[in-house]
Amino acid sequence: MSHPAIDRAVVTYAKFVIRWRWLVLLTVLVGTAAAVMGAKNLVFVTDYKYFFGPDNPQLKEYLHVEETYTKSDNIVFVLIPDEGDAFQDKVLNAARMLTEQSWQLPYSVRVDSITNFQHTWSYEDDLIVEDLLSKEGEITDQARTRVREVSMNEPLLVNRLIAADGGATGVNVTFQMPEGGSPELEIADAARLLADEVREAFPGIYIGVTGEVMISTSFNESAERDIQQLTPLMLLAIIIAIAFFMRSLWATITIMLVAIFSTMTAMGISGWLGINISAVSATAPTIILTIAIADGVHILVTLAYEMRAGKNKYEALVESLRLNWQPVFLTTLTTVIGFLSLNASEVPPFNDLGNKTAIGVAMAWLYSISLLPAIVAIVPYRVSQGPQNPRISGARFAEWLIKRRNAVFYAAIGTLIVCASFIPRIELNDLFVQYFDETVQFRRDTDLMTERLTGIYIVHFSVGAGSEQGISDPQYLEKLQRFSDWLRAQPEVSHVLTLNDILKRLNKNLHSDDPDYFRLPDDRELAAQYLLLYEMSLPYGLDLNNQIDVGKSATKVTATVLGVSAEDLRQLKFRAEDWLAGNTPEAMHAKGAGSALMFSFISLRNIESMASGTVIAFFLISLVIAIALRSVRLGIISLIPNIAPALMAFGLWGLIVQDVGFSVATVTAASLGIIVDATVHFLSKYLRARREQGASTEDAVRYALRTVGGALWITFAILAAGFAVFALSSFKINADFGLLVAITIVAALVADFLLLPTILMRADARKQPLGSS
Repeated sequence: MSHPAIDRAVVTYAKFVIRWRWLVLLTVLVGTAAAVMGAKNLVFVTDYKYFFGPDNPQLKEYLHVEETYTKSDNIVFVLIPDEGDAFQDKVLNAARMLTEQSWQLPYSVRVDSITNFQHTWSYEDDLIVEDLLSKEGEITDQARTRVREVSMNEPLLVNRLIAADGGATGVNVTFQMPEGGSPELEIADAARLLADEVREAFPGIYIGVTGEVMISTSFNESAERDIQQLTPLMLLAIIIAIAFFMRSLWATITIMLVAIFSTMTAMGISGWLGINISAVSATAPTIILTIAIADGVHILVTLAYEMRAGKNKYEALVESLRLNWQPVFLTTLTTVIGFLSLNASEVPPFNDLGNKTAIGVAMAWLYSISLLPAIVAIVPYRVSQGPQNPRISGARFAEWLIKRRNAVFYAAIGTLIVCASFIPRIELNDLFVQYFDETVQFRRDTDLMTERLTGIYIVHFSVGAGSEQGISDPQYLEKLQRFSDWLRAQPEVSHVLTLNDILKRLNKNLHSDDPDYFRLPDDRELAAQYLLLYEMSLPYGLDLNNQIDVGKSATKVTATVLGVSAEDLRQLKFRAEDWLAGNTPEAMHAKGAGSALMFSFISLRNIESMASGTVIAFFLISLVIAIALRSVRLGIISLIPNIAPALMAFGLWGLIVQDVGFSVATVTAASLGIIVDATVHFLSKYLRARREQGASTEDAVRYALRTVGGALWITFAILAAGFAVFALSSFKINADFGLLVAITIVAALVADFLLLPTILMRADARKQPLGSS
């Protein structure tokens, strides 16, 4: 696999590092310090919209709705009394306090609750518009009765701000975010403080805090939690594993320095390049820490092997670098290609994750051939004499495998087929609340709100009227009513917010509150006058801009849905759009939009975008291996152990878990380079034995397993454990990603230790040595 000229160059380089080890160490330290200074430029992005690229069609539809109407970035305070209903004094007073104080939250532009609901009624020829509950004073029996009667019969409130059974109520606060700013954390902190004040003032009421602002905040907080908890845990796991397998203090220290320097440098360079941090890309340091140990392990395991064979430290170090130079470089290159392919993802945080990790992997290679040999040359590095550590020796395994090659081959193929058969069971289910486990307060509050009050998944439709002031046209209103009724009839929909409910109430009010007139006005001018009179009576911040565009040429119909999957949400959107297309004029055709819909499509779009990226990565990696092997036949053979792990991992996931989020599309690309590591290292040693030593296929397998088997066991055990740590993340995207990659790595062990050697012994069974071409 290697070339004599390359070997000579590597030997020269290794001797240079040994001779000038102090200069190399100083150069590495200065370069690292310069890179790490860039970390000050890292920016943590908290807005959940960052998960969507600028060309994402669902994001464009949502932004169009936000630009037309008041933005829907919100926080919902959910009030659930321990006993009784939401109409008792303490709950109404708590809601009133929250309503008044919420106007003071940063960037707050609107507050809606049952207490400040703009109740309308007629007095002689006048339309009275006022808060349903006065802002101050004691709540009288009459006031309480009125709040109950109006709230429980008002379509704008039931299943939105008051539960259908009256057991819970909500206060909805809308925010106008500054351009280019991400104040979600500031808003969330202020909202939580307010909730604490109200809890203290009114004990016996559960007050949850949820809404879109809290989604962004939870992304950020989950990322911080992962950094604070998972990274130290991963460091500890790596240290214990290296110490256990290598049985050398200096080996442990050296490998850990390479991993830590690689991680620090990658984050610093990311800062210089302006790569952001998000809930997904915040896992990059932990991933780099895990992957960065691989090169060092291979070099130090070979070093120990050569020293036990009788070489002194310097001779063994030169030989280790010579033997590992090409496979270490190739595995680095393939891993970098794999992670860079994440740039094909439509999810920008995965782009950032791929770029950061690729930088870290490249730096790990650089440190492994500079920092690591320099430290080994400086310190009193020793290895225990005698046979290789039996924990990692591959000699016995090689004999067992060669003896049972046929049975192992068929068992491995059978396992692969059985596992792959479960892949169709995998279901894509992206609902942002379920991105967080029950340890996250946002998840608990949202689940409780969904159970007791209303849903958090919202679908908006901006239904055009075709002309300025056209929303007053009776024909438009009649079709809008039919659409609203159709939405209410859908099993997923729990509430529909529509302008028609206001117009029907105004029509009743202006006919002396006669219930027979609770219907749409049949005259365009009359409808326009009703709206004008109503809008002029509304207080600041409670206008109709959240439902009517400026030119009164379109209105927003908002559907709240409950108990749905991502597929249900997508199908509701399609059905609603089809209904509008088939039952209304073209001007009224509208696209469903909303944050929940954006996430419901993200897996499908990510799979489509990553398909090309993964294919390109696979082609480039296969090309690199084929060129390095200088054998098309063995290059083709190497494809099998590189494809098999992903098939096995996804099959096992389909058998055990089924549901997966949008991280699924990135797993193959991210793990592909890692999987190839074992194939490259194994074939590198295998071909050295065949070409340089004239070994038979069986003897070449023995040599490969004896020389590289231990290092592969160590690196793959640590890699699998490292990624498995992500299963402890409270953020499902990271947990799924890490666990799937860990399963894929374990499957790669099966493929490279069982399938690849047995395939070689069947397909490359010539007894004569291989040539160099």
